[in-house]
Amino acid sequence: MIEGRQQPHYRQIEQVLRERIATLRPGERLPSDAELCAQFGVSRMTARNAMERLAVDGLIRREPGRGSFVAEPPAHRRANRLMTFSEEMRRAGRVPSSRILTRVIRPSTDAEAASLGIPPRQPIVHLRRLRQADDQPIALESTILLGACAAAVMQADLAHGSLHETLGRAGFVLSRGTGTIAAAAAKAEEARLLGIRIGDPLLVESRVIRDAHGRRIEATESAYPADRYALDVQFEVEGRDVSPPLRNNA
Repeated sequence: MIEGRQQPHYRQIEQVLRERIATLRPGERLPSDAELCAQFGVSRMTARNAMERLAVDGLIRREPGRGSFVAEPPAHRRANRLMTFSEEMRRAGRVPSSRILTRVIRPSTDAEAASLGIPPRQPIVHLRRLRQADDQPIALESTILLGACAAAVMQADLAHGSLHETLGRAGFVLSRGTGTIAAAAAKAEEARLLGIRIGDPLLVESRVIRDAHGRRIEATESAYPADRYALDVQFEVEGRDVSPPLRNNA
């Protein structure tokens, strides 16, 4: 039986399984719903809810008639949701880290000022990092932040820690944002840092993130090798309803 009442039972089972999955290899079998019921003393519905959450996050694959298996570690998220890179990789069972390429305070360019909604030449923080998972390069990320963030960002351990968690501790609570996604060909420096060839395809995400008051805090461009990262998309099909023609029984 699961101890404690802080979280619903299915969330507790989910957390136990996440920790277990991090130690397993892709393809290894996981307990069935019935086995989870016996192990944790819960209903079949509770066990199924836990497994479905893991499947939605891409950590397991469910094969009808065969069972549940550890999936290949995903390195992507939903396009309408932004989580920190560190959290994203940890949820995928991978170890996140960053190599800091640039971390300076400098005046903004006209384009950077427009992105953040500040006057040109105002101080900003420029942070450029190579984001890695299990020491494999996943993204080349260039971020500019309001100068007010400097005290927190310049001192933080951003090789192993999260920028967004750092900002949150400093009182900059990020709330919502907008972004665009485009394709590009890798240039020489991008190819060298990401371990790919010049001209290889990149997925480039540009975003601006605001706080709860609508103030623009961060503008970031992230370039991902197309074979190492993807964005899951959920959508609705637009268009007027088309009714089937009436049958003439005459």
